[in-house]
Amino acid sequence: MPLSNVFEKINTEYYELTSAEKKVADYAVIHQQRTQFMSISELAEEAGVAEATISRFCRRLGYKGYSAFKLAIANATAGRTELPVREDEVLPADSVQEMARKVYDTDLEAMTQTLELIRPEAIRRAADMVVSASRVLCMGQGGSMILSQECAHLFSTIQMNFTAVIDSHLQAIAASQLTPSDVVIYFSYSGSTKELLKNMRIIRERKARVILITRFPKSPGASFADIVLQCGSREGPLQGGSVAARVAQLYLIDVLFGEVCRRDPEGSHMRQELVAEVLSEKHI
Repeated sequence: MPLSNVFEKINTEYYELTSAEKKVADYAVIHQQRTQFMSISELAEEAGVAEATISRFCRRLGYKGYSAFKLAIANATAGRTELPVREDEVLPADSVQEMARKVYDTDLEAMTQTLELIRPEAIRRAADMVVSASRVLCMGQGGSMILSQECAHLFSTIQMNFTAVIDSHLQAIAASQLTPSDVVIYFSYSGSTKELLKNMRIIRERKARVILITRFPKSPGASFADIVLQCGSREGPLQGGSVAARVAQLYLIDVLFGEVCRRDPEGSHMRQELVAEVLSEKHI
């Protein structure tokens, strides 16, 4: 899918950027309206980099020069009004209703971004892998571990070969015993954690297949994956593990689940009915 929005390009390329280029990217994302009116010298001074760094950054994103980059920002921000704070930022003066509305808008935007990033062929291929797998292990670290449990829980209502492996030591052990007929669904927003890369190398050595759910399709972890499902939601440096990012990944899980169910609608429905009947006995 071609990326027409400059900020989607930045997010996609972010982990391929140098540390200096990341400073330019961070400034442009935070100060979107302001950046389009700045000269290259002004941006260089504000971001604390050399002008040559900005030129390289623009070319890396596929623009001929800084002018083309600024035009892309102008197109992406057309119709927006620059505010001293982000529109979705919760302020102490906000009422509960205002705060709730901002949280809702943030979560909804995360899903909207994810919908725009969905590649139907990747969803179909991922569903093929899941349906044909002997075992499907769901993994992640930190907040992503919770998502792996959610994934295994949901899919266990139609397939009994799903297991969430939540301890880093158990993940390494499980990875070492995989076979080419097994699949791992790995959750990592950044796609660049040390544990992820260690486990990915083991998984690839065992020739098992990997579906990675991440924000950054060019992250180090993505290079080990057979399929990358890209979620939306932009996290700032103080928002690690944000609910919006989890909502985006949960939405992807639901989309994949829906595609898998479509492969055997009658069988999936029958198994869901059996699960619902058994669980009904647990209610008062």
